[in-house]
Formats: sequence, C-alpha cells, structure tokens
Amino acid sequence: MIELKHLEVWFVTGSQDLYGEETLRKVAENAAAIADALDKTPEMPVRVVFKPTVKSPEEIFNVCKDANTQRNCIGLITWMHTFSPAKMWISGLKILQKPMLHFHTQFNRDIPWHSIDMDFMNLNQSAHGDREFGFILSRMRRYRKVVTGHWQDTECLNSICGWVRAAAGWHDWQGARFVRFGDNMRFVAVTDGDKVEAEMTFGYSVNTHGVGDLVEVIKTISEAETSALVEEYLHAYQVAESLKPAGTRHPSLRDAARIELGIGKFLEQGNYKGFTTTFEDLHGMTQLPGIAAQRLMAKGFGFAGEGDWKTAALVRAMKTMGAGLKGGNSFMEDYTYHFEPGNNMVLGAHMLEICPSIADAKPRCEIHPLGIGGKADPVRLVFNSTAGPAINASVIDMGNRFRMLVNEVEAVVPENDLPNLPVARVLWKPYPDMKKGCTGWILAGGAHHTCYSQNISSEQMEDFAGMAGIEFVKIDRNTDLYHFRNELRWNDRFFQ
Repeated sequence: MIELKHLEVWFVTGSQDLYGEETLRKVAENAAAIADALDKTPEMPVRVVFKPTVKSPEEIFNVCKDANTQRNCIGLITWMHTFSPAKMWISGLKILQKPMLHFHTQFNRDIPWHSIDMDFMNLNQSAHGDREFGFILSRMRRYRKVVTGHWQDTECLNSICGWVRAAAGWHDWQGARFVRFGDNMRFVAVTDGDKVEAEMTFGYSVNTHGVGDLVEVIKTISEAETSALVEEYLHAYQVAESLKPAGTRHPSLRDAARIELGIGKFLEQGNYKGFTTTFEDLHGMTQLPGIAAQRLMAKGFGFAGEGDWKTAALVRAMKTMGAGLKGGNSFMEDYTYHFEPGNNMVLGAHMLEICPSIADAKPRCEIHPLGIGGKADPVRLVFNSTAGPAINASVIDMGNRFRMLVNEVEAVVPENDLPNLPVARVLWKPYPDMKKGCTGWILAGGAHHTCYSQNISSEQMEDFAGMAGIEFVKIDRNTDLYHFRNELRWNDRFFQ
C-alpha cells in the first residue's frame, strides 16, 4: 500500500530586515503556529515542516536549493507575513523545481478595531506583501496554487490538503518506472504516444518487456506460494464453487494466483510502479491477467489494458493522491450507453481489470470465457461500484502537448441485476448531462480509457496538471458546449 507520512512540505515565510528584531521574532512565532496547525490538521496527508523566515536573496536561494535536493520534500507552502521585496526571490524561484502553493492569509482573523496601531500594521502586511510576491511569480510565469483566506478556515485547509495530495502524486511520478508487457494494441491511436516527451514532461519512464520475460518469472513461483495466495482468495472473496479446491476449475484459480505472484515479483525486482498488458500478446501465459491486475491495482500499482501506458501512470498517480482516503481509483473504460429518455447513463467496465477498491460489497471471484486473446478462461473479480460523486480523468497526447481531461460524474446504483455480465462495472451519469458530457469529451479528443476516482476532485487534477505544465480541460455541471469549443480553440493557440 502507498504511504505518504514520510513525505513533507515546507512552510516558508517571507519578510525582510527592515522591521527590527522584535517584529521578526513575532513573524517567526506566528509562522511556526500556522505551520504547526497545518501539520496537525487531520486531513493533512504529509508532514508540514516549519522553516526559518527568509529575509534575503541568499536565504531564499538556499531554501529553494535545499528543497530541490531533499528527496522527501514534495513542495513549498509560501506566505509573506510582512512585505518581502520580490526581486529577492528571483534567483531562488529560477532554480526551484518543486511545486509551490502561495497561501494568501494573515495571522489574525479580525482587525482589532480598538487597539490597531502602526506597529500592528507593520507586522500584519500580508494584504500587500502577498501581492508583491504574486507579481514576481506572474512576471516569471511560474505556476503556483493560490489559496486565499484565514489559516483556520476549513475551506482553506481542505484546499491546501487537496493540493498536497496532488503534489504527492507528482512527486511519485519523478523517476517512476512503468513496464509494458507486450506493445500497444494494434492500430489503436489514443493509447499510443510519445514516451520520450512523456518522460521529459512528467518525469517517469516507460519501457517494454516481452511477455516471455514475465513468463520466466512466473515459472519461478512455487506451489507453496501459490497455495498461500489461493487461501487468501478463498477468505477474501465469494469464490465460485467451480474454483474451490474440490471444483473442476480450481487449476485455473491456481494459474491466476501464479500469474499475480509472478507479475508482483517482476514489478518488485524492476522497481516498477505500474504495468500494462494486452490480450494480443499472451505467448506463454495460460490466461489474460484478470484478478492479478485487479489485486495489484488495489495494492497501489498503476495499470491499464492494451498497452495504454499513459493511463497506467495516471492510475498510479491518482492512487498516490488518494492514499488513505475512503473510496478508490481504478482503470476504467466507457463501455456502453443507456439512452432511456430522462435516465441516460454510461456503463463503465473492461474485459476484466477493474480495481476492487471501488467495489460496493465483497467481490465475487468467478471464471468465464473471454472471447478474445485465444487463451484459457480467465479468473476475475465481479462487483458493482458504490454510488456517489466521482470523476473520470484522461491524459491525451495531442502531438504538440499533453492534455488532461476530466469529467465530473455521478455514479448510481444499478436499477436492474446484471446476471450475465461477468465483469466488474460502474454506472454513472456524466455532467452536465449525457449529451453535453459525451459530446464535450469527444470534442476534446478524450480517450476511451480513464482513471475513475471516487476520492480525487477535479480541482486536484487541475493542480496536478499545473505542476506538470500541461493543458487542463474540465467538463462539469456548468459546461456549455459553445464556450467549451472556444476554450479548446484558445488552448490550441496558447499551446502551439
């Protein structure tokens, strides 16, 4: 499972030497109190580390340099308690490689109407100190998240915690490795892309291994290891009678367990954070990995089918962002539509590989024919997903840039049983409605593969896209297709 508490963000406060020791002492005292409050916020997924007040170009440069080289530092939260002349920040900002959040706040919530004097005004200058800082960031075209409000305000705290999770996802991508077992599904366009540009833009690498390399690792899995995992299946899921030890299909369950252990071992040995498979390349394997991909996703690995490395990487990032939160994240595909008047819905699924982290109940472990791939019937987990707000997110290679596309949706409880559909699935209603949501997705070139999330917001995905420096497009309750088309046209001009 993915753990975040070993990571940290640094709380950096700007000032200058103009105000004297007493004022600077108070600045440090107040900044430490805010940093401590952020660190103790229950929703904060990482440590918030207070850093001494920076008051000169040298101090600013050094804290930025240290942040770059400190592996566990995933970003900076900055605040100008007093006025901090912004030219002091130029050299530090030029080298800073970590994400930044600019917290536009002040220590006191209320103006002390009866006691306010110039000493108070000299100390509490965030109102224009942060504007000076904001100018230099804009002048230097530096992306940053801006959160405005009092540091004890719940809305501000939630926004900061959400940004920190996005920063954790971005941090996890830096130097990450993803493996493709086999190549892209033949002739498919949207799942392909420029892996060199992706590594330059996103920081992760993607490389291919022949399925034979994986098969050799699978062969090393012992009968004892296989039996132990089968026992885990029998306790964790509602296992079909035919798959139980006395059942006629029990050997298939053992094969599935051996495949899961083999892939897990391959990923561990290669320090990979995710993988792809394709049903067109299964040479030497008994069945397409179904339950293996599902369970490895549930452990935090990224996955996507048919060689779709961009979605596999995105699934990993969103699982990192959502670590410890209620709900899950899964590889997903828009599979088929329900066009009942007044009740339009999308049925999301895949051939096998939907993560049980989004399940509404104890999954059923079943075996069914696949119909493609030319291999034995694969074992898979079958379940419905929980209802509630969710998003679908996709990264698309537009040729001259990458685009992040997000659609906010509302998952619903199936009104009917699906006794003959042998795959995990989720039903949702896209916002703003079926026609506009799907039309907008197609206009933006969105992929049929996505990461479906129950615990990550579109705001966090926008933060994440900003850290990567890529285009972000959102389809939500307020989407109007006329303005949406224009946004796409404007973006084409901006990113050309």
